[in-house]
Amino acid sequence: MERALRAARVATFVYFVLDGTLMGMWLVQIPAIEKRVGISHATLGSLLVLLGVGAFFGMQLSGRLADRLGTRVVVPAAGVLCAATLVLPGLAREPWTLAGALLVFGFCNGCLDVSMNAHAVHVEKAYNRPIMSAFHATFSVGGVIAALVGAQATSAGLSPAATLAAAGGVGIVIALVFARSLLPTATTTATATTTTTTTTAAAHDPAQATDTRPTTKRRPVPRRIWILAALAMMCMLCEGVANDWSAVEAKNILGASASTASFAYGTYAATMTIGRLLADRVSARFGSAAVLRYGAATGAVGLTIVAISPWIWSALIGWAIFGIGLSGCVPQLFSAAGHTDPAAGTNVSRVAGLGYLGMLAGPALIGWMTRVTALGHTFLLPALLLVVAAATAGILRTGSTREAEPEPELAAQHL
Repeated sequence: MERALRAARVATFVYFVLDGTLMGMWLVQIPAIEKRVGISHATLGSLLVLLGVGAFFGMQLSGRLADRLGTRVVVPAAGVLCAATLVLPGLAREPWTLAGALLVFGFCNGCLDVSMNAHAVHVEKAYNRPIMSAFHATFSVGGVIAALVGAQATSAGLSPAATLAAAGGVGIVIALVFARSLLPTATTTATATTTTTTTTAAAHDPAQATDTRPTTKRRPVPRRIWILAALAMMCMLCEGVANDWSAVEAKNILGASASTASFAYGTYAATMTIGRLLADRVSARFGSAAVLRYGAATGAVGLTIVAISPWIWSALIGWAIFGIGLSGCVPQLFSAAGHTDPAAGTNVSRVAGLGYLGMLAGPALIGWMTRVTALGHTFLLPALLLVVAAATAGILRTGSTREAEPEPELAAQHL
């Protein structure tokens, strides 16, 4: 039983690395694909929105499918589809074909993103201790793998289509090989919920025992889920700002060279990865609410330093503080959503979907704000959002965010 649980944890790590690698392989090929299709930066920016739109709808669908069919079915299926569609942007020759390719790839990537997070919640429940942040750290490892492989493929003269096709082929094999190690999670259906309710009612009123017809009435979304989703949107908006504007601010505002400016994002990404590797232990000792509260507050301090810093070295310190602070926030929110029973996959899809929209909207919002103020000063807005997130962190202490010791029958089902 312990061996099966460890295998499931390793498999979950693999799927997170796979997702990060597949997305990273597309990102490193963007310049070459943009040049071949013959589009401007502005047009590319518009097309990238379709990637996010597709991901959002994929997240909503896969969350419901994960609850109905089980993550053991949905995760490998989504992994295969994501890997198979990776080649589509590399085959695009016209703007409209690239638009369609990004929409499809984004949809499949969103399916993999939510389903693997839902399965990570099941593994975390079986372990009965925080392990979500480490999974998110390995997603970043996938990005590093993609950067190394992509650079090697480019230096070897491989076309984007050949590189993406090869990466996708390897991804399909990996998604299929590790499928059998996933936990056979229980599914959630309306019929099962109704049957349980009817059985309970029959114990008090025998006249209701014969009424076993399933109901189609949908349960309202818990208010707690929407609060978690709003917090995810705030935190992931800040991630999007760092991803897209850190190097630009260092180069254009602080006057750093192109090579030095790249350290702005690199510093943030490095401390983000380190923080996520450590966040599970911190959460286990002090609680998820403390990770969100003090992490968001630390992130706000770091981003404020960046916003007011006139020197590149102090800005790099700010990005390092920002990365270490923000690192554990989003995994805690995903985990809390997944632990809000009964629909773990659906709840994660809502939180992840709104968070993803925040990641897309953040860079655009900063770009709009640069029309009225300096780029560095615009970072004070996401810093303020982190202050709000820190003040609202108590939401993680309400509801069922962690199970107590799992009952033997449930543990046997997982293993």
